[in-house]
Amino acid sequence: MSLSSVQSTLSTLKSCQADIGGCMDMVSDVALGIVEAQGMDNSPALKKLEGMILECSRLDREINCFVESVDEMTAQVRHEPPEAMVHLRNSVKERFTELVAGVTDADLQRHSKVVAFRDSVRKYAMQAGQTAAENEEEELDEDIAVTQSQTNFICPLTQAEMVSPVKNKKCHHYYDQEAVLEMIKARHKNKKKFRCPKVGCGNTDVQLSDLELDLVMKRMIQNHKRQSGKT
Repeated sequence: MSLSSVQSTLSTLKSCQADIGGCMDMVSDVALGIVEAQGMDNSPALKKLEGMILECSRLDREINCFVESVDEMTAQVRHEPPEAMVHLRNSVKERFTELVAGVTDADLQRHSKVVAFRDSVRKYAMQAGQTAAENEEEELDEDIAVTQSQTNFICPLTQAEMVSPVKNKKCHHYYDQEAVLEMIKARHKNKKKFRCPKVGCGNTDVQLSDLELDLVMKRMIQNHKRQSGKT
């Protein structure tokens, strides 16, 4: 086993990890569709989806454990004689087994996308209930409702309706995912900080780690488009 082949394997695994994250987002989106259709957040179908999210969380943790074990063991062999590479595979396997054994159910439950899944389902169920109650009480002025929705759904960077809204965990403002990622990368490439573009916001250093995809907001935008005929 060579260090170059090890790095190639890690690169492939990290790509798989990104795919797992995408699958978890898809499962969450399906869950919101079920909440929207059934008006409840505790159906058997949602329990099954939660199980799928947890299984993805396990796979993600195992990849993290493998990457960590490889990083640790390769760091050691770099300072040892070349023949030490012969034992790298077994060393990685042993360390990986140790790390995986330390992963608990609580660790899986704390995965950011598992937490986001539950929060999104709960928040969307509450919102669906509130909307239904409001519709029973009174009919809102359509022009006002549309104007408010459009204002909430506009990205401060593109000045267009968001497609994949991400929320800034620090200042709680929203941006379209593609636009903000490109802007942050461009600013960082020039060794500059990216300031939140929302007027009046004091957040002067937005980081990629501050952003999280908001599936509830995304579904609200999709519903708004359907209702206004913007397919």
